Amino acid sequence: MNPDPSRKNILSGDLSPEVSIVIVTYHSADVIGSCLDSVESAGSVSREVFVVDNASTDGTAEMVRTRYPSVQLIANSDNRGFSAANNQAIPLCRGRYLYFLNPDAELTGGCLETAVRYMDENPSVGLAGTKVVYPDGVFQETISLRYPGQKHAADELKGLRGTIACVLGASIIARADLIRAIGGFDEDYFLYGEDQELCLRIRQQGFEIGYIGEAVVRHIGGHSERASASADRWRKKTRAEYIFYRKHYRPETIRKISREDRVKAWWRTVTIPLTLPFLRDGDAARDKLVKYRTILETLDEIERPGRQGGA
Repeated sequence: MNPDPSRKNILSGDLSPEVSIVIVTYHSADVIGSCLDSVESAGSVSREVFVVDNASTDGTAEMVRTRYPSVQLIANSDNRGFSAANNQAIPLCRGRYLYFLNPDAELTGGCLETAVRYMDENPSVGLAGTKVVYPDGVFQETISLRYPGQKHAADELKGLRGTIACVLGASIIARADLIRAIGGFDEDYFLYGEDQELCLRIRQQGFEIGYIGEAVVRHIGGHSERASASADRWRKKTRAEYIFYRKHYRPETIRKISREDRVKAWWRTVTIPLTLPFLRDGDAARDKLVKYRTILETLDEIERPGRQGGA
């Protein structure tokens, strides 16, 4: 890709950026600086940067406002969730491509150029994820070839283009006009599940989901939820999955998935305690016990009369 020389970096007053980068923060003061520094030094691709802060109390918004005056900051007075916060920035974005980046991620050299080139050369791809590694360089799995519960939902998901079901939302680039056409992120998802929902709706529009192995991003992972208890995380994840099922699967399919989830979770809650006396370090097993007990409790809440599939 040869960037148009008339397109200046947004830091120098660009009027027509190639890429609009959107970063949603929540208590991210300890990581957002490294993220934005990597964006500032990300090469010659013209870009603009938005940070949407979800009412952080650790000084995130103040730090961005003070240290990064070129960044367009949206400071919310309450935590609106990941999907809604991204959607706040989308109408303001002027780039041909939208790049959604987590605050605990850092772009490596050539990442933006490679991502834009890939999208330009693959018009059938509506959204693509980059390669993601942990800070120590270990590869992070970001691709899923199946949606949750897909083995029970072959009819509901037939006819989709491509082989990738979804990619991790920590580092994704998408066509701006397509994202606007489908209404952006689904705000029924507060946290978790919004990336697979977005990918499915893009495929339903006749596009493929891509993967850019040559564009590398370093990602800590789980930063926004690091202070949350394990049970709280599993409750959010389970609810997000059942929101997805309700939107895309038939009721009889959801019942099959729920029965399977219940049997598995019940069995694990019975068998895990039996193994604990024989383990040197039972912390991992106890965490799994919390996970499966929380899944059972959440399914009871979701399926209680009057509830709507996790909403």
